[in-house]
Amino acid sequence: MERMFENIQTRTPKELVREYETPEGGKVREVGPLVYGYSMTIGPDGKPKVREFGNAKSLFGPRGIPGTGTATIGKPLTAGEIEPLSDMTITDKEVKVVVEMPGIDKKDIKISAYDSSVEVSTADKAQRKYRSVIELPPEADLETVKSTYNNGILEITFKKKEQTKPKGKEIKVE
Repeated sequence: MERMFENIQTRTPKELVREYETPEGGKVREVGPLVYGYSMTIGPDGKPKVREFGNAKSLFGPRGIPGTGTATIGKPLTAGEIEPLSDMTITDKEVKVVVEMPGIDKKDIKISAYDSSVEVSTADKAQRKYRSVIELPPEADLETVKSTYNNGILEITFKKKEQTKPKGKEIKVE
């Protein structure tokens, strides 16, 4: 465990490390916040989708020590930005993306919508740095997008595009 925490402290970006002196003359080093987790949802095809989020990637490598059944401690990957937890709900009329971004002001949120994705981030001056690119289904209409932010929860709502049925012609079998 000690080696793991030493590794985290040496690989953590400078903006997530704070050092200061106590009134008694001692030095304190704070690291964080470090956030890491998984989100699992079931897609429309019925298959599970597992997604990592956070600013500290997995501490344990995918490979174990052969023959022991134990995992080796990998190098944590950290970034100055936190990838927030997000979820998408698709109904008959709309596509709603919900992103958890606590601890920031509404004015510091930047949202950019593209053909197949939406990028959510915070301004450079924000106290906490968030960034996420979320894939959108093709039926999301970018022209109808609306967003709200309340109590750390950002909701981005797209209406669905009008689905036109292809014109066809009935053919008689002779």
